[in-house]
Amino acid sequence: MQTSTKPIPDTTPWGKPFWKAAREGRLVIQNCSGCGAPIFYPRFCCPHCFSENLTWVEASGKGTVYSYTVVKNNAPSAFVQDMPFVVAVITLDEGVRMLSNIVECEPDELKCDMAVEVTFEKLTDEFTLPKFKPVGR
Repeated sequence: MQTSTKPIPDTTPWGKPFWKAAREGRLVIQNCSGCGAPIFYPRFCCPHCFSENLTWVEASGKGTVYSYTVVKNNAPSAFVQDMPFVVAVITLDEGVRMLSNIVECEPDELKCDMAVEVTFEKLTDEFTLPKFKPVGR
């Protein structure tokens, strides 16, 4: 069994399909059958119309950087060895925004509206994190 020195995400029952798909190397979001809105982060009802009739759809895995910050220093933690690292808000092509990391890119190469695509980092046998990298890398 693989373990991680980094914190493991807290999960909810309605978020389990998201984590299962990530383990399989797929990025999924919810879609409301009531109003048609795409939804992310995983929820038990639509934040737009309050319908509980939500389905899971595979996302393209493509998007753009909406905003980001570069973490250059940190109190001692499991992330010290990763510094500097980027925390970004990604606007997926499907229209939802997702908080993640940008990898495979020097922080000074980043810019808002940069095209990115999903990649996956396996933390443990149970958890794989979706992260993003510049398109084509």
